[in-house]
Amino acid sequence: MRRSDLVQHREREKGANTRTTQIVFGERQHLLRVLDSLEGTDLPIARMQQERRILEELIHARTRDLNQINTAWDEKIGLVLSSDAKPEMLEKLVKQAPEEDFYLLRLISEHPRANAKTLNKLAKHPYGAIRENVARHPNSDPQTLAWLSRDRSQPLWYLVAFNPNTPTPLQRRLRDRLKRLGENQASK
Repeated sequence: MRRSDLVQHREREKGANTRTTQIVFGERQHLLRVLDSLEGTDLPIARMQQERRILEELIHARTRDLNQINTAWDEKIGLVLSSDAKPEMLEKLVKQAPEEDFYLLRLISEHPRANAKTLNKLAKHPYGAIRENVARHPNSDPQTLAWLSRDRSQPLWYLVAFNPNTPTPLQRRLRDRLKRLGENQASK
């Protein structure tokens, strides 16, 4: 998990923290590992049962949280991870997914069958890891890559510079920028 995945995002209007699927899924995975480690311990039977029950309740609560963000969340993740995933299905999942489903959208943004139309939509997502995946994806179209190269919120232009679908003039400009940065760093 990336450090930026731990950051909780504020909703602009309400000022409330939102817990994205990236965070909730990580919590559930951690709880599952704790449950697995509990199984191998030598605890009194009553304590073992109590701790197992508490952990299972927490795991189910995280599953409910995931399904509140995006209904049938585990099934949708399974569809994306399936070797049979079709570009049209990935596009439909992106259209249906709420913005807070960072995990599902991140998986789709790195999926080899994601098409240019799907990637173009994901290029506008607020989560940086999704935009990074789009910037390096081999199916991203030149227009999407040009748009990402102008993103001031993070240095996506670096990833765009090395994407083979980036138009040659833009690639040259971005690589020149990288060269100038290197020269400036060397002279310091």
